[in-house]
Amino acid sequence: MSGKSFYLIFFFFVTFSGSLINAQQYLTLEDCRKLAIDNNKALKIASEEEKLAYYQKKEALMNFFPKISGSGTYLHFSEDLHLIGKSAIPSSISIPGSGTVPISPSVKESIYDAGRINMSDFWNAGFSLTQPIFQGGKIIAYHDLRSYAESLAKTMKETQMTDVIVEVDEAYWQVVSLSYKQKLAQSYVDLLTKMDTDIEAMYEEGVTTKADRLSVKVKLNEAEMTLTKADNGVSLSKMLLCQLCGLEISDKINLADENTKELVLDNRAENIEDIDDAISNRSEIRSLDLSTKMYKKQEKIAFSEFLPSAGLSLGYNWLKPNLQDGSQRNFKGSWLVAVQVKVPLNFITSSAKFNAAKVQTRIKQYELAETKEQIKLQINQSIYKLTEANKKLIAASKNTEKADENLRYANVGFEEGVISASDALSAHSAWISAHAEKIDAQIDVKLCRIYLDKALGRNINN
Repeated sequence: MSGKSFYLIFFFFVTFSGSLINAQQYLTLEDCRKLAIDNNKALKIASEEEKLAYYQKKEALMNFFPKISGSGTYLHFSEDLHLIGKSAIPSSISIPGSGTVPISPSVKESIYDAGRINMSDFWNAGFSLTQPIFQGGKIIAYHDLRSYAESLAKTMKETQMTDVIVEVDEAYWQVVSLSYKQKLAQSYVDLLTKMDTDIEAMYEEGVTTKADRLSVKVKLNEAEMTLTKADNGVSLSKMLLCQLCGLEISDKINLADENTKELVLDNRAENIEDIDDAISNRSEIRSLDLSTKMYKKQEKIAFSEFLPSAGLSLGYNWLKPNLQDGSQRNFKGSWLVAVQVKVPLNFITSSAKFNAAKVQTRIKQYELAETKEQIKLQINQSIYKLTEANKKLIAASKNTEKADENLRYANVGFEEGVISASDALSAHSAWISAHAEKIDAQIDVKLCRIYLDKALGRNINN
């Protein structure tokens, strides 16, 4: 073999092996959770809303500090200003010792022009600094409200993340359950295939009836149909899991718990002494509590409209023409300081806003109380369901042991001809039913555990 051919074969082998590895993704439960969290659109929206709340809080903080602004104006008037009106200029003046002396029209025109301000080009420029002194508590209340809004965005994201994790866990364990049942169905088909072969030989020897032979074939056909349904169920459930994880539904995945002989269960005992503490851990409760606080701040903002407000302004303006020393065609500046006090008088509108804010606060308080009652009931139900699931698992495990032993005796008895085909088939059916119930019980314990952790407000992303 030439060196070039060797490298071509080596390159093909590496490329083909890599494609096989990429074609089948091995995923643990933690991998699925991470993929779902990273790719979930609702969580991405929640992250952006959290950023929005952060910037709105920064915006509210700026209300404590002075605001600086600059402005400039250019005006053109068709008529000039005259500080001395023509009617104000007398026609004559009295001079002691000389009597009354008339004023000539040219002198009157000169006096009139002396009071003229050229307004053909009027310029105004300046900057100002405004500092609120007292706004009835509105600024502090608004900043606190935005702080609560930022915390609310975080807790709502936590709630959505918990929902995503629970949904992924349900889909993950659904795949595992169906995969176990798929293996059971395959084992059942293998058992019945061997039994079908044995009974064919027994029928040829005349030691069994045609009815037994047909009953085995019917059971084998049913088992093959069950296996086909199990195969389809596994494929569809994996498609759903891929969709939740942000993968293509056509991607091939292999789950870590699909091929384990026995599922590892969390058998820790639950000792919940203070349900009120558990309720306070729930993100929904924290969200409603923050919403209530936000509406309390809305009350303060509404109440501030009853109170006077005061502000301080400091500025510097340039004018052209300026009047600081007559009318001059150049820029001249001056400082200004102003204190503004506003006293509200529209108490009817303010009262309506304040009362509406108080009603909204009471609504949130009622919602919070009702949600606490519902969560308390949910926690007790989750504890009961977990206890019940553990009892069912114990019973299912005992039934499985009995079914295994019964099947072993049935197979030996059938091969020795002391047990009929119908009795052997009954043992097979009982065996697969017992193992299916055990799988369901194990998955039920897994899910009941995560439902309880969610009800207790625990961090389930561990």
